[in-house]
Amino acid sequence: MLRSVITGTGSALPARRVSNEELAQTIDTSDEWIVERTGIRFRHIAGPGETTSTLAAEACRAAIAAAGVTAQDVDLIVLATATPDQTFPATATKVQAMLGIDDCVAFDVAAVCSGFLYAVQVADAMLRTGVHRRALVIGAETFSRILDWEDRTTAVLFGDGAGAIVLEAQESEDAGGRGILATRLHADGRHNELLYVDGGPSTTGTVGKLRMKGREVFRHAVVNLAAVMGESLAIAGLTAEDVDWVVPHQANARILDATARKLGFAPEKVVVTVDRHANTSAASVPLALDVAVQDGRIRQGDLVVLEAMGGGFTWGAAVVRF
Repeated sequence: MLRSVITGTGSALPARRVSNEELAQTIDTSDEWIVERTGIRFRHIAGPGETTSTLAAEACRAAIAAAGVTAQDVDLIVLATATPDQTFPATATKVQAMLGIDDCVAFDVAAVCSGFLYAVQVADAMLRTGVHRRALVIGAETFSRILDWEDRTTAVLFGDGAGAIVLEAQESEDAGGRGILATRLHADGRHNELLYVDGGPSTTGTVGKLRMKGREVFRHAVVNLAAVMGESLAIAGLTAEDVDWVVPHQANARILDATARKLGFAPEKVVVTVDRHANTSAASVPLALDVAVQDGRIRQGDLVVLEAMGGGFTWGAAVVRF
């Protein structure tokens, strides 16, 4: 059978790192207030010349180098983002040009914080057809540019960044061998008003700002994420005891803790980067994955569960033998 195998990871962060103390100079908040409610201590904010596409391209270069291939070996780019450089063309095509790839399939996926999981399933399906050989799957965001900096309940939560993986179609006869073993996605549009941006080309003609009802989102997140991780493990014929690492969407430390407890995952198995990166939306899962690969925690052969939930609501999970 053909299976999609992660052969390289990469990430990128804007140069400017902003502490809670720095935010407190312009927003009615404090380091204690933010840490107690979210676990966040720092976030990176894009500066002049840093965009979703530039961060994505930097992450891709790192992933390509880690995979030991060249940009010309890539024939598919799927980029998850809620903050594209332009309404069109797709930011994926800008990344393609930055990488010097003359021709490949390149498009964006919009599922907010779950976007990377959606992009992984799309790329996995396309690779397993045999039509494509090697994909760049990216999550990249500049959420700082859609925040209302006068709303302390949302402005302190988000940051900018990008993460990418090289996903390669490989022959496998081992049902539990390396590659994506199972994915599961969901969406429920009835909850639009709980987490959304109040603008768009066909409604207001403006970009708009992020709006969120945090308490309701928290409640849905814990229930949905625990359920979808259980579903994806069941599809793969595995249990929580088989999992070496959980790489969750980095939205809020309390969500991470509550979800892990609900499924019985030991805290030391959960990769946490929300303290240093805040919520980078579609970038958070691949960013956290790359951190854990780079520091040696996640190694080849480990069983890893990726999960995320975002506006829409959308949510999903993937079980991967790294």
